[in-house]
Amino acid sequence: MITDRDIARWRLHSQLLAAPVGGAEEVVRSLLAVQAENPSQSAWAVATRTTSPRQGDLADAIADGRVLRTHVLRPTWHYVHADDAQWLLELTAPRVLPTVDQQLRPMADRMTALTDAVETILAEASDRTRADISGALADRGVELTGQQLMLLLAHLELHGVLCSGVPRDGVHSYALFADRVPAPRRLDRNEALTELALRYFTSHGPATGRDLAYWATLTVTDIRRGIDGAADKLASFEHDGRTFWHAPGDAPPPSASPTGHLLQVLDEMYRGYQDSRWMIDAEGVVPRARESAIGMALVDAQLVAAMRRTVNSKAVTFSVRPHRALHAHELEAIRDAAARYGEYLGLEPRVELDADGRAD
Repeated sequence: MITDRDIARWRLHSQLLAAPVGGAEEVVRSLLAVQAENPSQSAWAVATRTTSPRQGDLADAIADGRVLRTHVLRPTWHYVHADDAQWLLELTAPRVLPTVDQQLRPMADRMTALTDAVETILAEASDRTRADISGALADRGVELTGQQLMLLLAHLELHGVLCSGVPRDGVHSYALFADRVPAPRRLDRNEALTELALRYFTSHGPATGRDLAYWATLTVTDIRRGIDGAADKLASFEHDGRTFWHAPGDAPPPSASPTGHLLQVLDEMYRGYQDSRWMIDAEGVVPRARESAIGMALVDAQLVAAMRRTVNSKAVTFSVRPHRALHAHELEAIRDAAARYGEYLGLEPRVELDADGRAD
């Protein structure tokens, strides 16, 4: 009989945390999209799923245009492979744009002129930062607040006008989508829904249709169409009154290596689900409230502690606040995860544990 904990462990494998692959490009292609609102911590979300994590891996893929950091799926940034960007935008942007455009309503009569201006600026010189674009607009007599410019650029990304360019000294830049993706892959709506269902359940499964509806900002009806199209390439089982879809084949072995993971709460292991998110808390010890920390510590696919990361020139410190008393082997797994993270950053790893969380 499959349990919540079994499903969470299974996801470690499907999400590559217990089955890492060769590089960042492969991770992004496999997961289809990775939330990237926080660039530094989302870079670790990608790197920790590779066999040899290094900071330049994802940066190189973004600079080359193989991976884009752009608005898609939900009203926030995601890493997405260039081959998947067009069809994902066409499928999901119509559901996301109203959220962005509602905030742009006071500028509605200026949108055509603003779009033309930004396109001209980037046609003249690509890979411009937000500050560059703001300055170039000001030179043309167009003054926008930081919030207005942010929303305008998100609007243009969702319309497939812009996407990420080559980063400038580590700072996100913008380029014309047509320049970065000269031969976009297009799918009709039914093909796209089928592809979405197949790719999501293969990389995030076992998961429910409602999980995917949340993840892709689509209706449950759309998701059912996608599942119907992909059903012959997927498998499913019933658990707790819900249908869970996954790649064909038996469940992976119950043990996973590595055992511990230090991740942001935007990581796909958490943010990739809504309907069945709490498979990672089989004991029910995590408060069901708005996240008070931006990180989490997983051991054996279970969320055992909140985590906050602090970086200075010499060390990376992980302040860990357990949700219950930790066992010695769990603390060891967290320290091992900190060591991997520290090696990736080239910094000394330190773990600070709240007194109430002493290992027993």
